Amino acid sequence: MRHRVGYAPGVYDLFHVGHLNILRHARAQCDYLVAGLVSDEMAELAKGRRPVVPLPERLEIVRSIRFVDAAFVETVPDKLETWQQVRFDVLFKGDDWRGTERGRLLEQKFATVGVEIVYFPYTVHTSSTQLRLALDALTKPSAAPSEAL
Repeated sequence: MRHRVGYAPGVYDLFHVGHLNILRHARAQCDYLVAGLVSDEMAELAKGRRPVVPLPERLEIVRSIRFVDAAFVETVPDKLETWQQVRFDVLFKGDDWRGTERGRLLEQKFATVGVEIVYFPYTVHTSSTQLRLALDALTKPSAAPSEAL
């Protein structure tokens, strides 16, 4: 029987139930799960902003999840380069990638090395982006009251 290594990449900023669900579902489909955490610098390049929670803290959180066997810090944008270091058999992504140009490119690229892409339902109710927007709204300085004449 072949040992199946899974890889679940993400920023995992503002860890929430959607992250937990991805890791839980991923672990159910492999023998060994590696969570790939995008470095602060790579997250900034990809999303235009750094994570709220710094990498060492995100690593500690994700490594503490019982579904995760190992954590790997991604420092390059090319997932195939990451594969050369980690050597996983299956890559897990949110289904917001399915059917998109970037999803098709990912599938084509990984087909060349025999890696399966498995999509999981995206958690619509909670996202780090929504949480970040809420935090920004709470911490934004309120407009100064207009002075009475």
